[in-house]
Amino acid sequence: MKKRYILLSLAVLLAGCQPKPLPQEQLTRHDAEINAIIAQLSLEEKVEMLHSKTNMSSEGVPRLNIQDIKYCDGPFGIREEGVPNGFMSAGWTTDSATYFPTGSALAATWSEDLAYQYGIGMGTEARRRGKDIILGPAVNIQRLPVGGRTYEYLSEDPVLAAMLGTSYVKGVQDAGTAACIKHFALNNQEMNRGSVNVVCDERTMREIYLKPFEVMVRKGGAMAVMPAYNKVNGDYCSENEHLLNEILRGEWGFKGMTVSDWGGTHSTMGAALHGLDVQMTGDTYLGPALIDSVKAGKVPESVVDDKVREILRVRFAVEAIPEDKCNLETASTPESRATAYEVARRSVVLLKNEGNILPIKKEVKKIAVIGRNATALTQSGGMGAGVKAPYEITPLQGLLNRAPEGVEINYAPAYKDYLGMFARWRGPQFLEEHPEIAAEINAPADPAMLAEAVALAADADLVLYFIGTNKYIETEGSDRTDIDLPLCQNIIAEALTDVNPNVIGVVISGGPCDLSTVEPILPGLVQGWWNGLEGGNALADILFGNIAPSGKLPFTFPVKLADSPAYALDNYPQKAEVEGDLFGNLYRQDVKGQKRAPMGPAHYASTAYYSEGPLVGYRWFDTKSVPVLYAFGHGLSYVPFSYADMKANKASYGADDVIKVKFRLGNQGSMPAEEVAQLYVHRVDGQVSWPVKELKAFRRVALAAGETKTVTLEIPVSELRYWDEAANDWALEHGTIELLLGSASDDIRQTVTVKI
Repeated sequence: MKKRYILLSLAVLLAGCQPKPLPQEQLTRHDAEINAIIAQLSLEEKVEMLHSKTNMSSEGVPRLNIQDIKYCDGPFGIREEGVPNGFMSAGWTTDSATYFPTGSALAATWSEDLAYQYGIGMGTEARRRGKDIILGPAVNIQRLPVGGRTYEYLSEDPVLAAMLGTSYVKGVQDAGTAACIKHFALNNQEMNRGSVNVVCDERTMREIYLKPFEVMVRKGGAMAVMPAYNKVNGDYCSENEHLLNEILRGEWGFKGMTVSDWGGTHSTMGAALHGLDVQMTGDTYLGPALIDSVKAGKVPESVVDDKVREILRVRFAVEAIPEDKCNLETASTPESRATAYEVARRSVVLLKNEGNILPIKKEVKKIAVIGRNATALTQSGGMGAGVKAPYEITPLQGLLNRAPEGVEINYAPAYKDYLGMFARWRGPQFLEEHPEIAAEINAPADPAMLAEAVALAADADLVLYFIGTNKYIETEGSDRTDIDLPLCQNIIAEALTDVNPNVIGVVISGGPCDLSTVEPILPGLVQGWWNGLEGGNALADILFGNIAPSGKLPFTFPVKLADSPAYALDNYPQKAEVEGDLFGNLYRQDVKGQKRAPMGPAHYASTAYYSEGPLVGYRWFDTKSVPVLYAFGHGLSYVPFSYADMKANKASYGADDVIKVKFRLGNQGSMPAEEVAQLYVHRVDGQVSWPVKELKAFRRVALAAGETKTVTLEIPVSELRYWDEAANDWALEHGTIELLLGSASDDIRQTVTVKI
């Protein structure tokens, strides 16, 4: 017995010494069994797995009891059930799900822990709905302030997007669901997304646009990848050899499956030979035509086998939920709703707080809530994934829920609603029957609505003026034409401040808005986001001072749109004839039941030149010394924070070292608060071209009133490498770097210089 115990202990010890399998290698555990299955399949059975079965599923192998793969739209809530071959609601009563704050709101938390819990919630609710793969997270870099899907994406910075995206993926997959990261790659605009050719140098592509995907594959173990609609350097992403086979599978070791965006497959030979596994939707290319190509000797059957193997790896990794075991009750869980609240409260960004007008003082007894965005629902709308939430707490409802006893709250909408093309599709009679809806985004202020709002403001102690966009202005399938506040919100702001100086602007939007007109006249400004089903309660808790604001901007607010790099270099918008959106043309005429003839194919002739290189977002503004309205990483609190005693653990570092920076972070206020410490790098004597500074590490730190903590941030030296195009590999530049520690990209508190 003693000998057996020693041998067992030795075996356990040796097992513990074995290197932990890489995340992607976990998918290959069943390869022997999968290969045996492939050997039993006919060519027709194999090809049947490579295209859609319904609008949200692809075929398994019924003969062998291998279940279909069921997809669900995310990335901020499990979408309601649709009809089998369309996007219209199936009319179920058990398919409501938690509406989580959207991507830009999650990014504003700068919290890997919250991103993980967010993923857990998404993955858990997908399982309750019987879904296998979540189509998310969406992690494309926010290159354009006007981007239609800025609200879905995480950041203009690849490190922030990578860290949060990876935690999200881990959460989803730890809950038993596969994550499909998207849109791979360089899908940074919605205009002409169906065919725009992105021309980008290799270094910029590797360091900026591919970085989040690489980390989510290598460290997060993402099981699925969705190629984007657009082309990259001449080839559609769904058949891009360089992206899908050379980089994704070759360099990064991806072992999972690729699935096209809906309508994003363009050929049989291109898709089959250059990396696509599943065509969504239809079988035009990876169906009978592929069978013919194999039989004609144009595509080796081994290529089909590889695709089936990658699909089955995901099928084996994700347990199929029987039909009688799912959709038994509403998907939304109390735990998910609690996570949604925590994300929302940590995402709200205090942009400006002149005279400490916030939090709302106890002397305030009458509050005027002005602006339709105070009551607008944001769980769905526009041409993008939405959520059928069990409820949604609007800002107005949250204020009513949290208002102290004796505080009177009155509301006026002030401006009309705007539905864009979704109103036009319904025809002129619809607008006549709904006078509360504006026909144009810049329609003049309605005199009666303005008068009501001004009268309410004049009689109030404090005005909360809700401004920003909606889900029809920021929407998949189109970019905004500008970032101006719509519906004469600037003019209304001036009218309100004429009668009451105590007006706080609350911006409800997914992306940045031009606040240059209202910023000088409003003493307080808050960025509130599309913040999920508990967003109103979270916002009210911050406004009333129950908790301190702690969100940080995940992208820059420019002074004016023309200052941003793609506009400054005349790279956007591209000059092209446009006739609708690829996805909209194919699928979206049935979403809301509109009856309209499908548009013909769009005429595209656009190329997007990324000539700004790596100078995206704050990298551009800092390097070119262009002033901004609010910087990347900006976000105020109700308490001041102190930074002190910053030290690096060494003076000089080698290629395999990790830079460890310690400092003292203190809460100098009288209430608990959280700060996001940010660590940037500046190359002092760089010979390679670099931005002035780049984010390399960050941490959210909770501090009690008066508390000080020692905080450590780490930067692996390998993360300081650049892509050497001549060598076609990563390289490390030696020299002096300055480590910049602060509260925002323009608020550096401490510096340390080290050698590499």
